[in-house]
This record gives sequence, C-alpha cells and structure tokens, in this order.
Amino acid sequence: MDTNILLDSGTNELEMLEFQVGDNNFGINISKVVEIMINQEVTPVPNSPEAVEGVFIPRDKLISVIDLHKVLNVQHERSGKEIFIICEFNKMNVAFHVTKVKGIQRISWAEIADPPAIADSSSMDAIGLATGVAKIEGRIIIILDFEKIVATLNKNAGLDLEGIDRSMHPSEEIGNKRIIVADDSKFLNKLITDSLNNIGYHNISSFSNGQDAWDYISQFKDQEGDITSHIACVISDIEMPRMDGHRLTKLIKDDSVLCKIPVILFSSLINEQMIEKGKAVGADAQFSKPQIAELISHLTSLLSKQE
Repeated sequence: MDTNILLDSGTNELEMLEFQVGDNNFGINISKVVEIMINQEVTPVPNSPEAVEGVFIPRDKLISVIDLHKVLNVQHERSGKEIFIICEFNKMNVAFHVTKVKGIQRISWAEIADPPAIADSSSMDAIGLATGVAKIEGRIIIILDFEKIVATLNKNAGLDLEGIDRSMHPSEEIGNKRIIVADDSKFLNKLITDSLNNIGYHNISSFSNGQDAWDYISQFKDQEGDITSHIACVISDIEMPRMDGHRLTKLIKDDSVLCKIPVILFSSLINEQMIEKGKAVGADAQFSKPQIAELISHLTSLLSKQE
C-alpha cells in the first residue's frame, strides 16, 4: 500500500484509515500502515495471549497477528473476507485482524476530541483504549491506542529501559528544570514521566494533546528572563487529538520568544519521512518511542548546555 501521502509539515492534518471491527468504526494513522491484505492462514504461538492469533511470514518477514475482535470483546462470525492491516511502528511489524476496511479519511486533528474522561485507562475495551474520537459524516470513529494494545499483549513492546545508567542522572539544579511532556496515550505518557522522574527529573508537566500543551507553554511568553529558565524542554508525541506534535513544534519554533525552547519529538512514527517532516518544523531531536534511554541521554546533555 502506498503510504507516501504525507501532508505539508505542521498543518495539523491527519490521513486516517477507517476500518470496522464488528459494526463499530475505528481509525488508524495511515503513516503506520504498510499494507492491507485479505486475512491469511497463521501459525499459532504456544502460551500466547488469546488475542494473539499467531504469526505468518509474507515476503520473508515474520509478523504477529492481533485479533482486534478479541481485544475489543466484539462477537463475530468469520467470513473468510476479513482483513489484515499490516502496520509498522515502534520498530515492530504487526498485523491487526479487522472485519473490513472502509477507506481513507483526511481530517484535522482539531476535529478529533479527547476520549471521555470517565474512561478507565486500564480497560481493554474500545473506550479504555481510545486516544481520540471523531465524527465524520454522522459516524463516530474511535482512534485506538495501538501502542497500548501491543504493549499489553507483549511486555517487551513498551519503552526500552535498558541502557539507562547513572551518567544520565541530572544535577539537582537541572533535575528541577521544567519539562513538558505531551502524549495522548495515558499508558505511554505515564511511562515517560515515570522514567524521567526515576532518573532525577522532578518538574514535569504532562498533557494529553498538543493544544493543551500549547496553551500552557504560550502563557510564559511574557515572563522575564530567558524562556528556557521557565520551560527547559518540550517532549512531544506526533499523533495527538486537537493538535499534533508537528503543529505544536511549528508554533513554538515560529514564535520569536518560544523558539529557544528545545523540542524533542518522541513517537512510534519516527522513520525517514517523518524525520524530514520534523526537521521542516524545527524539531531539535527525534527519537523512536521504544528508545527512552537515548532520549534521556540527549535530554541530560541538552539541559547541561543551558547552564
């Protein structure tokens, strides 16, 4: 599938693949999608979770298959015409088994609302796994937290904490600098902030979308002194409801005062194409989401130079 349909950097737009699981509509960022194919025969993996159907090897690449019907507790009868959505993110290849694909929708992140606040973030149903909700032509489309789905089924698919060592520990002064974290996944947002806290960063403000992060950051424009004494760094996901990470970065870097704030993009979508988009909006560094150790090492080095 041709996914080379990137939009201009910083436009806050999304191209989303709409699909169904049972009768319900869901969406995934087209940048995560490698290919769509009719469901294939898979080989079961012993002792794997029920939602993991097994593995198959198209074109010499081993791919795990996750049945979203089981993840979302949707009852259905197999038709033989169901679909595998082959995805690549967090340096993994995963196939999501869905009922059918409906097409590609191009919308603004501003049209995607945060999921209901009453949702239980530990739940493995559609609401507990939602990172955003959109309404298109009268249909409610739920954006799923695919990283949480995979990490819940495979504990090795979360953040890679190996490689974090004492050399990354900041001084007390640096550890008290204010860091902004923006990530719509409650699961990964907490992992990131906990990792930073554990290494010695204790002044962290976290947000679930770029708009809330921007509203908070922009209020410091009129503060006296160097802006980095108020906000030392912004660590942002790319995919977020209301405002994505590229748009957030562009707004910061286009502002004559805020532009001095370093922005690190930390996303499951980091690849050659996304790196170019990040550079275009002025990101200071970009890391793929599993590699938290690389991000922390760069952060400690970056903030040390602000002294």
